[in-house]
Amino acid sequence: MLRAFVRAVWTICKKDLRVWLRHPSNVAITVVPALALLFVDALSAGAVGRSPVALVTLDPGAKGQQMAQVIRQADLFRVSDATPAQAQALYQNLDVVAILTIPATFTQAVEAHAPAHIEVQINNLNTDFTNDIRRAVPDAITQFYQQQGGKSPIQVTLSEQNLRRQDIQLFQYSAMPLIVLLLVVSGLVSSSLAAAGEWETHTIKELLLSPATSAAIITGKVLTGLVTTFTLGVLVLGVGSLLGWVQPTGVYWLPVVLILALVALFSAGLGVALGALVQRIQSVGSVAIVIALYLFFLTGGTAVLAFDPAWLQTVATFVPLYYGRHALEMAIFYQSSDQFGRDVSVLTGSALLAVGLGILAMRRGLADSR
Repeated sequence: MLRAFVRAVWTICKKDLRVWLRHPSNVAITVVPALALLFVDALSAGAVGRSPVALVTLDPGAKGQQMAQVIRQADLFRVSDATPAQAQALYQNLDVVAILTIPATFTQAVEAHAPAHIEVQINNLNTDFTNDIRRAVPDAITQFYQQQGGKSPIQVTLSEQNLRRQDIQLFQYSAMPLIVLLLVVSGLVSSSLAAAGEWETHTIKELLLSPATSAAIITGKVLTGLVTTFTLGVLVLGVGSLLGWVQPTGVYWLPVVLILALVALFSAGLGVALGALVQRIQSVGSVAIVIALYLFFLTGGTAVLAFDPAWLQTVATFVPLYYGRHALEMAIFYQSSDQFGRDVSVLTGSALLAVGLGILAMRRGLADSR
């Protein structure tokens, strides 16, 4: 009996996978939403990660050149060296958000211990760019005075103690919730389409007349979503690792794989439940994407959740994907197992609950079709 059950489950799973792969629209529905958001995030990160500025250095002296070098190396700006006329053209065309000018008298003023000015012209088109420049310029000046050592009229010592072992680029940080979104969309779409398709094409009658038990039919549907979603997740992480976006190391690959499997199982269970309830391919695809996007945004998918409104932080704690995202970030970015037990427990319970809902919905649908 066990052999017959496994054979039936595997046959149903293979059939659903072949149907899914034969329809490019199904594959597109699965990957396009997450890839589109990933592209938007890449553009946004490129625009706001470092502010574009034009640097005009009018001082040929040692201090003026040193100040210019500090600005270039401060990792705060995207610098375009320019003449005054070129800088104004860049500024007017919105190619830069500010013009930083080191005046001709800068070296003389520094050596005379007199006020040494740096002229800053900012286009305050929005507070994000404006405040970035207002914070970054004083930081660069502080670095300049620190480099003067004992000769500096202003004694500055910088002591940085990082909370985490490495810096994570904005695009990397944004890519992680999008990977979770890709997993959820894949699980919801592939499982819901596989389940709904049986009713829309009336093949559910053939399944009921076959030797396969109801348990085998339901398990095969869940397994379809689990296999496609988990495989896609591993593939995306592998590509991301090669590109340097996400780089889990050593034993931390194990918790990453476990979290991928739990998120895949959670989304597959929901997908089966959704497909059995809706029973229409076109409708279920749209509903699955909407649900996935809402879950994505409710877990702070577009920002750092800790800085989001308090109500959203509270809501996120009731969404299982919040715990999947946290566990993946800890393992991939920071090589940490912080609250890993909590994350796994919540995801395991949520996955089992989602599979339970899928089983109930499928049993109801099968009973109505008999």
